Amino acid sequence: MGLMDFIKGELLEIIEWQDDSRDTIAWRYPDDDKAIKNGAQLIVRESQTAQFVYLGQFGDAFGPGKHSLVTDNIPVLNKLKGWKYGFESPFKADVYFVNTRLFTGNKWGTANPIMLRDADLGIVRARAYGTYDFKVTNVPLFLKEVAGSDHDFRVDEFADTMRSRIVSTFSDALASAHVPVFDVATRYMDLGDALLPLINPIISTKYGIEVASFVVENVSVPPEVEEAIDKRSAMSAIGNLNDFVKYQMGQGMAAGGGAGPGGMAAEMAVGFAMAKDLMAQTAPAGAGTPPPLPGAAAVSPNPDLLDPASVARVLGVSEADVMAEIESGKLNAKKIGSSYRITRSALDAFLAD
Repeated sequence: MGLMDFIKGELLEIIEWQDDSRDTIAWRYPDDDKAIKNGAQLIVRESQTAQFVYLGQFGDAFGPGKHSLVTDNIPVLNKLKGWKYGFESPFKADVYFVNTRLFTGNKWGTANPIMLRDADLGIVRARAYGTYDFKVTNVPLFLKEVAGSDHDFRVDEFADTMRSRIVSTFSDALASAHVPVFDVATRYMDLGDALLPLINPIISTKYGIEVASFVVENVSVPPEVEEAIDKRSAMSAIGNLNDFVKYQMGQGMAAGGGAGPGGMAAEMAVGFAMAKDLMAQTAPAGAGTPPPLPGAAAVSPNPDLLDPASVARVLGVSEADVMAEIESGKLNAKKIGSSYRITRSALDAFLAD
Protein backbone atom coordinates (compact mmCIF):
# COMPACT_ATOMS: atom_id res chain seq x y z
CA MET A 1 0.00 0.00 0.00
CA GLY A 2 1.40 3.35 -1.04
CA LEU A 3 1.39 6.55 0.98
CA MET A 4 -1.52 7.98 -1.04
CA ASP A 5 -3.58 4.86 -0.51
CA PHE A 6 -2.86 4.99 3.22
CA ILE A 7 -3.87 8.65 3.42
CA LYS A 8 -6.98 7.96 1.37
CA GLY A 9 -7.96 5.18 3.77
CA GLU A 10 -7.73 7.57 6.69
CA LEU A 11 -10.14 10.11 5.15
CA LEU A 12 -13.92 10.07 4.96
CA GLU A 13 -15.11 10.50 1.38
CA ILE A 14 -18.80 9.50 1.70
CA ILE A 15 -20.91 10.25 4.76
CA GLU A 16 -24.44 8.85 4.93
CA TRP A 17 -26.93 7.09 7.23
CA GLN A 18 -28.79 4.15 5.81
CA ASP A 19 -31.47 4.03 8.47
CA ASP A 20 -33.12 0.62 8.67
CA SER A 21 -34.81 1.10 12.06
CA ARG A 22 -38.17 2.61 12.98
CA ASP A 23 -37.31 3.91 16.42
CA THR A 24 -33.97 5.73 16.09
CA ILE A 25 -34.27 9.50 16.44
CA ALA A 26 -30.59 10.57 16.31
CA TRP A 27 -27.44 8.77 15.14
CA ARG A 28 -23.84 9.98 15.24
CA TYR A 29 -21.74 9.01 12.24
CA PRO A 30 -18.90 6.71 13.41
CA ASP A 31 -15.79 8.43 12.03
CA ASP A 32 -13.31 6.16 13.80
CA ASP A 33 -11.18 9.26 14.43
CA LYS A 34 -10.90 9.88 10.69
CA ALA A 35 -10.86 13.31 9.11
CA ILE A 36 -13.30 14.48 6.45
CA LYS A 37 -11.80 14.97 3.03
CA ASN A 38 -12.20 18.28 1.26
CA GLY A 39 -14.93 17.67 -1.32
CA ALA A 40 -16.36 14.62 0.48
CA GLN A 41 -19.93 13.67 -0.40
CA LEU A 42 -22.66 13.99 2.21
CA ILE A 43 -25.84 12.04 1.39
CA VAL A 44 -28.95 12.97 3.37
CA ARG A 45 -32.12 10.97 2.74
CA GLU A 46 -35.72 12.08 3.04
CA SER A 47 -36.87 12.75 6.62
CA GLN A 48 -33.26 13.26 7.70
CA THR A 49 -31.18 16.24 8.74
CA ALA A 50 -27.38 16.13 9.04
CA GLN A 51 -26.00 18.41 11.73
CA PHE A 52 -22.26 19.23 11.98
CA VAL A 53 -20.78 19.83 15.43
CA TYR A 54 -17.28 21.28 15.82
CA LEU A 55 -15.68 21.30 19.27
CA GLY A 56 -19.10 21.22 20.93
CA GLN A 57 -20.53 24.04 18.80
CA PHE A 58 -23.27 23.58 16.23
CA GLY A 59 -22.12 24.20 12.68
CA ASP A 60 -23.94 23.74 9.38
CA ALA A 61 -27.07 21.64 8.90
CA PHE A 62 -28.01 19.87 5.67
CA GLY A 63 -31.40 18.67 4.51
CA PRO A 64 -32.26 15.86 2.08
CA GLY A 65 -29.99 15.64 -0.96
CA LYS A 66 -26.38 15.01 -2.03
CA HIS A 67 -23.95 17.67 -0.87
CA SER A 68 -20.25 18.28 -1.60
CA LEU A 69 -18.39 19.44 1.48
CA VAL A 70 -16.47 22.36 0.04
CA THR A 71 -15.81 25.89 1.28
CA ASP A 72 -18.96 27.42 -0.20
CA ASN A 73 -21.23 24.78 1.37
CA ILE A 74 -20.11 25.06 4.99
CA PRO A 75 -19.94 28.76 5.91
CA VAL A 76 -20.75 28.25 9.60
CA LEU A 77 -18.05 25.65 10.01
CA ASN A 78 -15.61 27.93 8.16
CA LYS A 79 -16.38 30.65 10.68
CA LEU A 80 -16.11 28.34 13.70
CA LYS A 81 -12.79 26.85 12.58
CA GLY A 82 -11.42 30.27 11.68
CA TRP A 83 -10.37 29.48 8.09
CA LYS A 84 -9.59 32.74 6.40
CA TYR A 85 -9.50 31.41 2.88
CA GLY A 86 -11.53 28.24 3.14
CA PHE A 87 -10.08 24.81 3.70
CA GLU A 88 -7.97 22.78 1.39
CA SER A 89 -6.89 20.12 3.85
CA PRO A 90 -9.00 17.46 5.65
CA PHE A 91 -10.89 18.56 8.74
CA LYS A 92 -12.55 16.88 11.70
CA ALA A 93 -16.12 17.38 12.92
CA ASP A 94 -18.89 15.25 14.39
CA VAL A 95 -21.86 14.57 12.09
CA TYR A 96 -25.23 13.77 13.64
CA PHE A 97 -28.10 12.46 11.56
CA VAL A 98 -31.52 13.26 13.02
CA ASN A 99 -34.68 11.53 11.89
CA THR A 100 -37.33 14.21 11.35
CA ARG A 101 -40.18 11.92 10.35
CA LEU A 102 -43.32 11.49 12.48
CA PHE A 103 -42.99 8.98 15.32
CA THR A 104 -46.49 7.59 15.88
CA GLY A 105 -48.35 5.57 18.49
CA ASN A 106 -46.35 6.60 21.55
CA LYS A 107 -48.18 5.82 24.78
CA TRP A 108 -48.74 8.10 27.74
CA GLY A 109 -50.57 7.57 31.01
CA THR A 110 -50.91 8.88 34.55
CA ALA A 111 -48.87 6.97 37.11
CA ASN A 112 -50.88 8.60 39.92
CA PRO A 113 -54.50 9.84 39.93
CA ILE A 114 -55.25 13.42 38.90
CA MET A 115 -57.22 15.38 41.51
CA LEU A 116 -60.15 17.17 39.87
CA ARG A 117 -62.74 19.49 41.40
CA ASP A 118 -66.14 18.54 39.98
CA ALA A 119 -69.30 20.62 40.47
CA ASP A 120 -71.48 17.51 40.95
CA LEU A 121 -69.15 15.08 42.73
CA GLY A 122 -66.70 17.35 44.56
CA ILE A 123 -63.04 16.25 44.57
CA VAL A 124 -62.57 13.30 42.21
CA ARG A 125 -59.50 11.16 41.50
CA ALA A 126 -59.10 10.35 37.81
CA ARG A 127 -56.60 8.34 35.78
CA ALA A 128 -56.02 8.79 32.07
CA TYR A 129 -54.04 7.29 29.21
CA GLY A 130 -53.74 7.57 25.46
CA THR A 131 -51.27 7.98 22.58
CA TYR A 132 -49.40 10.81 20.85
CA ASP A 133 -47.35 11.41 17.68
CA PHE A 134 -44.31 13.69 17.56
CA LYS A 135 -41.44 14.82 15.34
CA VAL A 136 -38.22 16.79 15.78
CA THR A 137 -38.53 20.37 14.55
CA ASN A 138 -35.46 22.05 16.09
CA VAL A 139 -32.47 19.76 15.53
CA PRO A 140 -29.80 21.72 17.52
CA LEU A 141 -32.11 22.14 20.51
CA PHE A 142 -33.08 18.46 20.43
CA LEU A 143 -29.44 17.35 20.30
CA LYS A 144 -28.49 19.74 23.08
CA GLU A 145 -31.37 19.03 25.49
CA VAL A 146 -32.31 15.44 24.70
CA ALA A 147 -29.91 13.27 22.71
CA GLY A 148 -26.65 14.84 23.84
CA SER A 149 -23.62 12.96 22.55
CA ASP A 150 -25.43 9.62 22.41
CA HIS A 151 -24.29 7.82 19.27
CA ASP A 152 -27.64 6.00 18.82
CA PHE A 153 -30.60 7.72 20.52
CA ARG A 154 -33.90 5.81 20.38
CA VAL A 155 -37.52 6.59 21.18
CA ASP A 156 -37.64 4.39 24.28
CA GLU A 157 -34.80 6.41 25.85
CA PHE A 158 -36.99 9.50 25.66
CA ALA A 159 -40.34 7.84 26.49
CA ASP A 160 -40.28 8.38 30.25
CA THR A 161 -39.29 12.05 29.94
CA MET A 162 -41.97 12.72 27.34
CA ARG A 163 -44.59 10.81 29.31
CA SER A 164 -43.99 12.76 32.51
CA ARG A 165 -43.99 16.09 30.66
CA ILE A 166 -47.18 15.31 28.75
CA VAL A 167 -48.97 13.96 31.82
CA SER A 168 -48.02 17.08 33.79
CA THR A 169 -49.35 19.36 31.04
CA PHE A 170 -52.48 17.23 30.61
CA SER A 171 -53.19 17.28 34.36
CA ASP A 172 -52.84 21.06 34.61
CA ALA A 173 -54.99 21.65 31.53
CA LEU A 174 -57.76 19.26 32.58
CA ALA A 175 -57.86 20.66 36.10
CA SER A 176 -58.07 24.26 34.84
CA ALA A 177 -60.66 23.46 32.14
CA HIS A 178 -63.30 22.53 34.77
CA VAL A 179 -64.82 19.89 32.49
CA PRO A 180 -67.45 17.89 34.47
CA VAL A 181 -66.48 14.28 35.03
CA PHE A 182 -69.85 13.26 33.58
CA ASP A 183 -68.84 14.91 30.28
CA VAL A 184 -65.23 13.75 30.03
CA ALA A 185 -66.05 10.36 28.51
CA THR A 186 -67.99 12.00 25.67
CA ARG A 187 -65.31 14.58 24.88
CA TYR A 188 -62.14 12.53 24.43
CA MET A 189 -61.49 13.88 20.92
CA ASP A 190 -62.26 17.43 21.97
CA LEU A 191 -59.87 17.11 24.90
CA GLY A 192 -57.02 15.92 22.70
CA ASP A 193 -57.47 18.71 20.17
CA ALA A 194 -57.86 21.35 22.88
CA LEU A 195 -54.71 20.25 24.70
CA LEU A 196 -52.38 20.45 21.67
CA PRO A 197 -52.02 24.27 21.84
CA LEU A 198 -51.16 23.92 25.53
CA ILE A 199 -48.69 21.06 25.15
CA ASN A 200 -46.73 22.20 22.09
CA PRO A 201 -45.37 25.54 23.34
CA ILE A 202 -43.86 23.78 26.37
CA ILE A 203 -42.54 20.74 24.49
CA SER A 204 -41.17 22.75 21.57
CA THR A 205 -39.37 25.27 23.78
CA LYS A 206 -37.92 22.62 26.06
CA TYR A 207 -37.03 19.80 23.67
CA GLY A 208 -37.26 21.07 20.09
CA ILE A 209 -40.04 18.68 19.11
CA GLU A 210 -43.68 19.10 18.12
CA VAL A 211 -46.62 16.90 19.13
CA ALA A 212 -48.65 16.41 15.95
CA SER A 213 -51.48 14.41 17.47
CA PHE A 214 -52.60 13.92 21.06
CA VAL A 215 -55.27 11.30 21.75
CA VAL A 216 -57.08 10.72 25.05
CA GLU A 217 -58.26 7.11 24.96
CA ASN A 218 -59.67 6.78 28.46
CA VAL A 219 -60.29 8.73 31.65
CA SER A 220 -61.25 6.43 34.52
CA VAL A 221 -62.55 7.23 37.99
CA PRO A 222 -62.85 5.11 41.18
CA PRO A 223 -65.63 2.44 41.26
CA GLU A 224 -67.88 4.46 43.56
CA VAL A 225 -67.77 7.41 41.15
CA GLU A 226 -68.49 5.08 38.21
CA GLU A 227 -71.54 3.83 40.11
CA ALA A 228 -72.77 7.38 40.61
CA ILE A 229 -72.26 8.10 36.90
CA ASP A 230 -74.15 4.93 35.97
CA LYS A 231 -77.07 5.90 38.20
CA ARG A 232 -77.23 9.37 36.71
CA SER A 233 -77.07 7.95 33.20
CA ALA A 234 -79.85 5.50 34.03
CA MET A 235 -82.09 8.26 35.37
CA SER A 236 -81.38 10.36 32.27
CA ALA A 237 -82.24 7.41 30.07
CA ILE A 238 -85.48 6.77 31.97
CA GLY A 239 -86.56 10.40 31.74
CA ASN A 240 -90.27 10.54 32.63
CA LEU A 241 -90.94 7.77 35.15
CA ASN A 242 -94.56 7.40 34.02
CA ASP A 243 -93.50 6.78 30.41
CA PHE A 244 -90.85 4.34 31.62
CA VAL A 245 -93.42 2.35 33.63
CA LYS A 246 -95.79 2.20 30.66
CA TYR A 247 -92.93 1.00 28.50
CA GLN A 248 -92.04 -1.69 31.04
CA MET A 249 -95.68 -2.82 31.20
CA GLY A 250 -95.89 -3.00 27.43
CA GLN A 251 -92.68 -5.00 27.25
CA GLY A 252 -93.93 -7.39 29.92
CA MET A 253 -97.23 -7.99 28.11
CA ALA A 254 -95.47 -8.54 24.79
CA ALA A 255 -92.99 -10.99 26.29
CA GLY A 256 -95.65 -13.00 28.14
CA GLY A 257 -94.55 -15.40 30.82
CA GLY A 258 -90.88 -15.12 29.87
CA ALA A 259 -90.69 -11.42 30.55
CA GLY A 260 -88.83 -11.84 33.82
CA PRO A 261 -89.76 -10.56 37.28
CA GLY A 262 -90.28 -6.93 36.19
CA GLY A 263 -92.47 -7.85 33.22
CA MET A 264 -94.50 -10.41 35.20
CA ALA A 265 -95.21 -7.87 37.92
CA ALA A 266 -96.36 -5.28 35.41
CA GLU A 267 -98.55 -7.82 33.58
CA MET A 268 -100.11 -8.94 36.88
CA ALA A 269 -100.87 -5.33 37.79
CA VAL A 270 -102.59 -4.65 34.47
CA GLY A 271 -104.60 -7.86 34.67
CA PHE A 272 -105.65 -7.16 38.23
CA ALA A 273 -106.83 -3.65 37.37
CA MET A 274 -108.86 -4.89 34.37
CA ALA A 275 -110.48 -7.64 36.42
CA LYS A 276 -111.32 -5.22 39.19
CA ASP A 277 -113.05 -2.82 36.76
CA LEU A 278 -114.99 -5.68 35.15
CA MET A 279 -116.26 -6.95 38.50
CA ALA A 280 -117.25 -3.46 39.58
CA GLN A 281 -119.37 -3.07 36.43
CA THR A 282 -121.10 -6.48 36.68
CA ALA A 283 -121.63 -6.72 40.45
CA PRO A 284 -125.29 -6.31 41.57
CA ALA A 285 -126.24 -3.18 43.48
CA GLY A 286 -125.69 -3.46 47.19
CA ALA A 287 -123.39 -6.37 46.81
CA GLY A 288 -120.53 -6.56 49.25
CA THR A 289 -116.90 -6.38 48.46
CA PRO A 290 -116.08 -9.09 45.93
CA PRO A 291 -113.72 -11.80 47.05
CA PRO A 292 -110.10 -11.19 46.17
CA LEU A 293 -108.83 -12.57 42.92
CA PRO A 294 -106.44 -15.50 43.02
CA GLY A 295 -102.97 -14.18 43.54
CA ALA A 296 -104.14 -10.78 44.81
CA ALA A 297 -103.11 -11.63 48.34
CA ALA A 298 -99.56 -12.01 47.12
CA VAL A 299 -99.53 -8.30 46.38
CA SER A 300 -101.29 -7.08 49.50
CA PRO A 301 -104.01 -8.37 51.87
CA ASN A 302 -106.07 -5.39 50.78
CA PRO A 303 -106.02 -5.02 46.96
CA ASP A 304 -106.60 -1.27 47.26
CA LEU A 305 -103.86 -0.75 49.84
CA LEU A 306 -100.29 -1.52 48.74
CA ASP A 307 -97.02 -1.29 50.62
CA PRO A 308 -93.89 0.29 49.00
CA ALA A 309 -92.40 -3.13 48.24
CA SER A 310 -95.52 -4.18 46.32
CA VAL A 311 -95.59 -0.91 44.40
CA ALA A 312 -91.91 -1.38 43.54
CA ARG A 313 -92.63 -4.85 42.15
CA VAL A 314 -95.56 -3.54 40.13
CA LEU A 315 -93.55 -0.66 38.66
CA GLY A 316 -90.39 -2.69 38.11
CA VAL A 317 -88.25 -0.30 40.15
CA SER A 318 -86.49 -0.50 43.51
CA GLU A 319 -88.24 0.06 46.82
CA ALA A 320 -85.81 2.91 47.48
CA ASP A 321 -87.07 4.68 44.33
CA VAL A 322 -90.67 4.34 45.57
CA MET A 323 -89.72 5.74 48.99
CA ALA A 324 -87.96 8.64 47.30
CA GLU A 325 -91.16 9.50 45.40
CA ILE A 326 -93.18 9.27 48.63
CA GLU A 327 -90.79 11.51 50.53
CA SER A 328 -90.77 14.03 47.68
CA GLY A 329 -94.57 14.22 47.87
CA LYS A 330 -95.11 13.08 44.28
CA LEU A 331 -96.64 9.79 45.40
CA ASN A 332 -99.29 10.13 48.12
CA ALA A 333 -99.11 7.52 50.88
CA LYS A 334 -100.62 6.95 54.30
CA LYS A 335 -98.31 6.24 57.19
CA ILE A 336 -99.66 3.37 59.28
CA GLY A 337 -97.45 2.70 62.26
CA SER A 338 -93.88 2.71 61.02
CA SER A 339 -94.71 1.83 57.40
CA TYR A 340 -96.43 3.44 54.45
CA ARG A 341 -99.48 2.28 52.49
CA ILE A 342 -100.38 3.52 49.00
CA THR A 343 -103.95 3.41 47.74
CA ARG A 344 -104.72 2.25 44.23
CA SER A 345 -106.20 5.66 43.41
CA ALA A 346 -102.98 7.39 44.61
CA LEU A 347 -100.90 5.08 42.41
CA ASP A 348 -103.18 5.72 39.43
CA ALA A 349 -102.89 9.48 39.98
CA PHE A 350 -99.08 9.19 40.17
CA LEU A 351 -98.92 7.25 36.90
CA ALA A 352 -101.28 9.67 35.18
CA ASP A 353 -99.23 12.69 36.27
